[in-house]
Amino acid sequence: MGDRMLEQITPLKTFNDEAYVARIPGSKSYTNRALVIAAQRRGTTRIEGALHSEDTDLLAECLDGFGGLSVEKTENGFVVNRDRDKLQAAERELYIGGAGTPARFLLSFAASAEGGTLIKGNARLHERPMDHLLKSLADIGVRYECLGGEGHLPVRVWGSPVRKKDWTIDGSVSSQFVSSLLIFAAQQPSGPITVTVPGHLVSQPYVEMTAQMLRDCGIGVERASDRKVWTITPAEPRPDLIKIEVDASGMSYFLAAAALTGTKVTIPGIGSRSVQGDVGFARVLEQMGCNLRFNEDSIDIEGGPLTGVDVDMEEMPDTVLTLAAVASQASGPTRITNIANLRVKECDRIHAAVTELRRLGVEAEDGPDFIVIRPSARIRPAMVHTYNDHRVAMSFGLLRLLYDGIEIENESCVGKSFPGFWTELARFVAHHREGRSAARPKRVSGG
Repeated sequence: MGDRMLEQITPLKTFNDEAYVARIPGSKSYTNRALVIAAQRRGTTRIEGALHSEDTDLLAECLDGFGGLSVEKTENGFVVNRDRDKLQAAERELYIGGAGTPARFLLSFAASAEGGTLIKGNARLHERPMDHLLKSLADIGVRYECLGGEGHLPVRVWGSPVRKKDWTIDGSVSSQFVSSLLIFAAQQPSGPITVTVPGHLVSQPYVEMTAQMLRDCGIGVERASDRKVWTITPAEPRPDLIKIEVDASGMSYFLAAAALTGTKVTIPGIGSRSVQGDVGFARVLEQMGCNLRFNEDSIDIEGGPLTGVDVDMEEMPDTVLTLAAVASQASGPTRITNIANLRVKECDRIHAAVTELRRLGVEAEDGPDFIVIRPSARIRPAMVHTYNDHRVAMSFGLLRLLYDGIEIENESCVGKSFPGFWTELARFVAHHREGRSAARPKRVSGG
């Protein structure tokens, strides 16, 4: 399916004056959190508008392995049923593929089940850091064993009562460690529980997303004025229905499509009230020259002549590669900073961005936590290496809207977060094939 759809994504020759209305799936971040929160509630909980992708489906399968818990996939979400107070550890090994967030959520979740649970992933996930979370769990009394390298998966976790209510976690590498502990704190038998992040916390909007979801489910979460301490009042989640918002990370590719082609795109299902950090990517495109309108339940964008920007992307790391693709077509250099944690994602995304831009003839350089992109007049044809990373594939795939000869290695890896991506991008192309204008509206500088 992916290969056939990829062939339909060719440079636009005509342009439609009408806005393209994108169909973006549910948020991966919200879906992951909803599954684990729903698993903490006795009875049946429905999750609607959820993302069905490799990551979310694997998390659902892993949760389904615990005794007393069942997770069923539905047409537009999941049904989670829990029939007992105390879950039993999974009898089988839980394989979570390359899914970093679900793996970190599972490590804490397994500590609430009786017995030992083995959590493992693919080779890349076994390289990604887990030690900050594991050390925090050990500090509160949770017993675990690393079966490979210390601080890495595979890990066996034994269900253990926690021995104190003041928890500390290092959030300098991943906000997912903090979110994992907040969700785990919510299911403790008594409280309140405090979670302290003593140093720097990366990707803070993702932690606020977790806190807000817990609040929406009736669990008390307060953040201290110095923003370093969360106080959680444990409780069973109340709602039997959780609705999932559109994915802001997935949305970024179609905002970028408008920016690259100088056309109009509308994103329904997400708007000015969203707390997803990646919504900020729209503001970056506005800064580059696009026209933007935030509505209550939708976002409208129109591409314009693009100029380079100097931008701190710490709070929206999943859109850095999308920005790299757009920046390759801007007038003037773009500097993307405060992104050190991209080196420990599905691949080293800083290395991937710079290497693949250079492969296409775009001058780029990197440092420990930054990328600088200096656009070229044109892109040269090449096979883009994706490193089996969905975001590399989707970001560089956008350049097929402008240039012939850009091939995408292992294009099916988009299934990790956006299985229908190539189909949706092909629909964008078809929308413009129906247009009557042969002149690109508000022509971008580099195309």
